[in-house]
Amino acid sequence: MSLRVLLCTSEAVPFAKTGGLADVAGSLPPALARLGHDVRLAVPKYSAIDAEKIESRPTGGAIDVMLGGHSLRVGVEVSDAIKGVPTYLFDCPDFFQREGLYGHPDDAERFSLFCRAVLRFLEEDTWRPDAIHGNDWQTALIPVLLKTAYAEHPELSKIGTLHTIHNLAYQGMFDASVMDAVGLDQSLFSLRGLEFYGKVNFLKGGLVFADLLNTVSEKYAEEIQTREFGERLEGVLTERSGDLYGILNGIDYEVWSPSADRLLEANYDSDDLGGKAASKAALQRQCGLSERPDVPLIGLVSRLAAQKGLDVLAEALPHLLRWDAQFVLLGTGEHYYHDLLSGLAAGHPSKMAAVLEFDNRLAHQIYAGSDMFLMPSRYEPCGLGQMISLRYGAIPIVRSTGGLADTIDDFDLDSGEGNGFSFEQYSAVSLLGAIGRAVMTYQDGRSWPRLMQNAMAADFSWERSAAKYAELYGKAAERRRG
Repeated sequence: MSLRVLLCTSEAVPFAKTGGLADVAGSLPPALARLGHDVRLAVPKYSAIDAEKIESRPTGGAIDVMLGGHSLRVGVEVSDAIKGVPTYLFDCPDFFQREGLYGHPDDAERFSLFCRAVLRFLEEDTWRPDAIHGNDWQTALIPVLLKTAYAEHPELSKIGTLHTIHNLAYQGMFDASVMDAVGLDQSLFSLRGLEFYGKVNFLKGGLVFADLLNTVSEKYAEEIQTREFGERLEGVLTERSGDLYGILNGIDYEVWSPSADRLLEANYDSDDLGGKAASKAALQRQCGLSERPDVPLIGLVSRLAAQKGLDVLAEALPHLLRWDAQFVLLGTGEHYYHDLLSGLAAGHPSKMAAVLEFDNRLAHQIYAGSDMFLMPSRYEPCGLGQMISLRYGAIPIVRSTGGLADTIDDFDLDSGEGNGFSFEQYSAVSLLGAIGRAVMTYQDGRSWPRLMQNAMAADFSWERSAAKYAELYGKAAERRRG
């Protein structure tokens, strides 16, 4: 059955990006369109959107949106930048034409306006979705408004809602005075509403009011119902466990493919790995490492923060650097890790390189040139790095959490099954143990080709995930109609 779906997000490639949400929001809609669904995208029109590269046209007259007792004029433009997916850009310069997508004192008002503008636009437009797919706290007021302000609307009240939690740590919490500022009825400031330890929690509103919920892996859906990973919302999520699903993100194999990647020294595939050896040598040269094909090269591309496992990695690295192995790291983050990693690299120039910046070309080259790829995350809702590294034949070494647990199976020497190495306990000792198993398997040599074949054969394309999302849209729409 073909569905009409509106995906609402605070960021999406190619319009604006700060993190993985933008990749998901830019890749899922076209995958849904290829399955035959009428899917459209809604994004704020930020100043970060390059008007020279991304064309847009007005949809008609601007709409008036009420926010905290004030009427604001919001323009709506449409772009065809994503093939087959019309993208609505909501334009209110005072709110969105700023430097940086987030981190402004009035973020509550900014994204409340976006949510209200989306619904006002649907009131006026002839196209109506069967389901609205919201993402993270920035769009969490949409299901709240649909079940309160629009509860009696003859058309909008029939729209189903699915809300996706990409990372539960980011919840959109504000002072209680925000209720009036964004025009929410005070009755919603309650235990069964948006109240959260005396604050207003936008994400909680989405968790309570959306018809269905999902996270970006099955394991993370389980984890966030526990005290360890629930970020104090485990009670709400446990109560809604029957409506909570896990769907892995996918990756775009047109972008991430070693056989066609134009950013590599040499291309390769699972049938001809010669280009991977050339990519490794090129990476070693570029990073100033000793050119040794026999030494395992371990790569990491990450935000440098404790959530990504940098604390246990920092403890493990002095031991790892005594091994006959090399390490290359790319990323930015907390200054503590910048100083620590640059110091270690300076002391071991032939064995370790730390590039503390964002460099997309180098990221591709690390995936291609590394023998192993490290993701020791404390928690990882889904993770894309391990999926990319599998395609490039860089064997993942991961902590068994969230999406990492759902995608990486420990390699078994006897059966030849598995696609990587994992560890359970969040500690430097356990991390070193997993790296040690990987290094020994590499040095033995007999099983490594089979392991690489297993890794490169893994399929995490968007089509499979898109079909699962479509099922949830159908369920959500059926629930509202029922």
